[in-house]
Amino acid sequence: MSEKVKLVHGNGGRFSHELLETYILPHFKNEWLGVLHDGAQFPVQAGRMAFTTDSYVVTPYEFPGGNIGKLAICGTVNDLAMNGAIPQYISCALILEEGFELKQLEAILSTMEAMAAEAQVQIVTGDTKVVEKGSIDGIFINTAGIGMIPDTVDSHPKNIKPGMKVIVTGTLGDHAIAVMGTRYGLSLAASIQTDCAPLNGMIQAVLEKVGKKVAVLRDPTRGGLGTTLCELAQQSQTGILIEEEQIPVTAEVKSVCSILGYDAIYLANEGKAILIVEADVEEEVLSILHTFKYGKAATTIGTVISQNKGKVGLRTTIGGIRIIEPLGEDQVPRIC
Repeated sequence: MSEKVKLVHGNGGRFSHELLETYILPHFKNEWLGVLHDGAQFPVQAGRMAFTTDSYVVTPYEFPGGNIGKLAICGTVNDLAMNGAIPQYISCALILEEGFELKQLEAILSTMEAMAAEAQVQIVTGDTKVVEKGSIDGIFINTAGIGMIPDTVDSHPKNIKPGMKVIVTGTLGDHAIAVMGTRYGLSLAASIQTDCAPLNGMIQAVLEKVGKKVAVLRDPTRGGLGTTLCELAQQSQTGILIEEEQIPVTAEVKSVCSILGYDAIYLANEGKAILIVEADVEEEVLSILHTFKYGKAATTIGTVISQNKGKVGLRTTIGGIRIIEPLGEDQVPRIC
C-alpha cells in the first residue's frame, strides 16, 4: 500500500477498503462498528439523552502534548460531560488531503483509540473522504457523540442563582499557547503543552456526590473563561464577580501573555471545566476534583451576585472592578 493518501482511497473501491481495514478499523474495532452497516445500532437506556457534534480543523494538527485526534475525542466527550451526560458512543468522519502521510494518520488514529479507551466510549460509526491536494490542511475530523443524562443531574444556566460559587478545574490558556507556539515556531518552555483531556470521569464523580447542587457545567473552549462566563451571566440574568488573584494561570503562560499582549481569560482551553455550584457544596466539590489528575489545580474564582444582571466583573489585584466583555477580535488565530 502507498505511504500517502491518494484520491483513489476515497472512491469506495478496493483502495478505500484497504485504507479502512489496514489503518482505521484496527484502532476502533468493536461489536457495533464491526458490522460495517450504514449506521450503528446500539442499546440505550430510557431517559434523557445528550447529543453533540463538532468539527476539528486545527493547524498544525500536531502540537505539544497532543494532536487533532486527541482534540476530537476529548472535545466530544467533554461536550457531553458538560451536559451532565455519561458519554457512550461517538461517530468519526475523516476528511483527508491527497498526499497526507499514512504514518501521520496512524499516529492520529492511535491517539484517538487511546483517548476513547480512557474516556470509556466506543467509536461506532464513521466515514472517510479524500479531497484534492490543496483543498484542506492535511486532515479535518468531524465527530458526533451521544450519552445518557442521569435523573439526578440538571446542567442548565436557568439553575444559576445568587450566592453560588464559580469553580474552574485548572490553569487557563495552556492549549491556545501550545498550538500558537507550534504554528509560528516560537521557542516556548517545554512545560507549555495542550491541556486536552477527557473530563467525563471527574465530572461524573462530582455529579454522583452532589447532583443538582451543580447548577451548570461549561468547558471554556473558544472565547475562553471570559466569554463563557459572559454567556452564562446573560443566559441566567445574574451577575458574576470573579477574583483576578484566584484565576489559575501558569507562570509560563503568564510570561507569553505578557510579551505578546494576550489576556489569559480569553484563551481557549480543551481540558478545563467551569462548575457553578451551591455554596454549601463548594468545599466538597473541590475535594473531589483534587483527587483527579485533571482537577488538582481546581479552585474557586468567584461568586454569583444579584446585582449587575447579565454582567461579569473582574476584581483586579489592585482592588478595582473591570467589566468583562465577550471576546471580540481573535487574540490568537484559530486553534481548534
